[in-house]
Amino acid sequence: MVTRPLPALTGAAAFAVGAVAGYAADSRFADPRRGHPVALFGIAAGRLEQRLWRDDRAAGAAYTALCVGAVAAGALALDRTVGRRPLGRAALAAAATWTVLGGTSLTREARAVGRSLAAGDLAAARERLPHLCGRDPSALDGQQIARAVVESVAENTADAVVNALVWGALAGTPGLLAFRAVNTLDAMVGHRSPRHARFGWASARLDDVAGWPGARLTALLTVAAAPEPRTAWRIWRRDGSSHPSPNAGQAESAFAGAVGVRLGGTLQYGARVEHRPVLGEELRPVTVDDIERACTLSRRVGALALGTCVAGHLAIRWWRGR
Repeated sequence: MVTRPLPALTGAAAFAVGAVAGYAADSRFADPRRGHPVALFGIAAGRLEQRLWRDDRAAGAAYTALCVGAVAAGALALDRTVGRRPLGRAALAAAATWTVLGGTSLTREARAVGRSLAAGDLAAARERLPHLCGRDPSALDGQQIARAVVESVAENTADAVVNALVWGALAGTPGLLAFRAVNTLDAMVGHRSPRHARFGWASARLDDVAGWPGARLTALLTVAAAPEPRTAWRIWRRDGSSHPSPNAGQAESAFAGAVGVRLGGTLQYGARVEHRPVLGEELRPVTVDDIERACTLSRRVGALALGTCVAGHLAIRWWRGR
C-alpha cells in the first residue's frame, strides 16, 4: 500500500490554523493571571510615557509611533523568522491570538458582577465593576451597574475580540499584535484627563481609525446572532452614529437591539460626568438577567468573527497570490 504524504500547510492556512487554536486557548484558559504580554507592554509603555510626556500633541504622536512601531516591527521580524516553516507560523499565530483576545475574561468578569447583583450583594458588584470599565461605581444602583456591564460587554466584544481578528485577517500575526498595542495605548493615555488631553490625542485617534472596520463588523455579526435580527438592525442603523465615539456606538446600539434593552444616558467617570444619547430609547431598561444574555451574545459574535476573519484571511492571501 502506497501512502502519500500530507500536503504542507501554506502560509495562509498555517495562520488560519493558528488563529483557531489561539481562539480555542482563550476560550479554555482565558488570560494568564501573571506575566501577560499585554500587561508587560503596558508597564514598558508606562515607563516610556514618564520619559517622553509633554503637554502637546507632537510628543504624544512620537510616543504612540514608538510604542506601536516597536511592537509591529518586532512581530514582523518574528513572523519572518519563525514563519518560514508552516508549523512555526501556526504556533506563532496561535500564541499571538491567545495573547490579544480577551473574550473569555470579559464574559467571566461580567458574569461575576451579575452573580453579585443576583445575590443582592451590591457592595461586591460595585467592587468588581472597575475590572470591566472605568466608571465610578460608588453611586450606582443595581440597575445602573447591570447597564454598565452590558455596555462594557458590547464595546469590548469589538475591542477585545472582533477588531483583533479583523487585523489578523488583514495583516496576519503582526496585525494582531499591533492592534492590541494601539488599543492598550488608548486605554492608558487616550482618555480626556488633564494630563492626557493633548498627549493622548494621537493614541485616541489611531485607535478610532484601527477600530473602524471591526466595530462595524461587530454590529453586523450581532445582528446575525440576535434572537430578533430586525430589531437589532433597526436600532443599530438608527442609533449607532449618535454615540460620541465613532466606534463604540456601533456595537452598543446593535447589542441594545439584540438583547432588547435601552442603553446609554448619563455616565460618571470619577469626577467627570457624560450625558450620552440613549440607544434603543423605546426598549425596556436593563435587568440583571440581561448580563447573561449579553455574555451569550458576545460569545456567539466572537465565534462568527473567527470564522469570518479566517475565511477573509484565506481569501485575501489567495487573491494576492493570483
